[in-house]
Amino acid sequence: MRLDKTDKLILKELQKNARISNLELADRVALSPTPCARRVNRLEQAGIIIAHRTLLDPEKLNLNLTVLVSVTMDKHTADRFDKFEAAAAKLPEVMECYIVTGQDSDFLIKVLVRDMRHYEEFLLRRLTKIEGVSGVHSSFVLRQPIDKAELPI
Repeated sequence: MRLDKTDKLILKELQKNARISNLELADRVALSPTPCARRVNRLEQAGIIIAHRTLLDPEKLNLNLTVLVSVTMDKHTADRFDKFEAAAAKLPEVMECYIVTGQDSDFLIKVLVRDMRHYEEFLLRRLTKIEGVSGVHSSFVLRQPIDKAELPI
């Protein structure tokens, strides 16, 4: 699907505020409400808009520690990687998971926990118990000066 200038404007506005009313969205992108709603629907049907989410403040929910964890696997097989991904997806503290290259680790995961004690429990009792995990390296986030959810359109 080719995106024109209006589609891109719609996407930019929806990334800023997914709860914007169709009437306000239409006004901001210089369309009448019906064609605007049709375009949003078309963007959803095409799979460009995949979800509408509410972002929460982790600190207000007592999730004060962000950890980037490099995970090394014992075997480099599709089955081993699939099993790790499935197990990691079940851990509520795992916010993001990437298969990476260019370093000694195989996965990079972003973890949110309350404190160091919570992280210790997560690491020793759950993450390292996943079959195939042979090593981990933890990097603790001191501060996050950039935090974007919007894609550059």
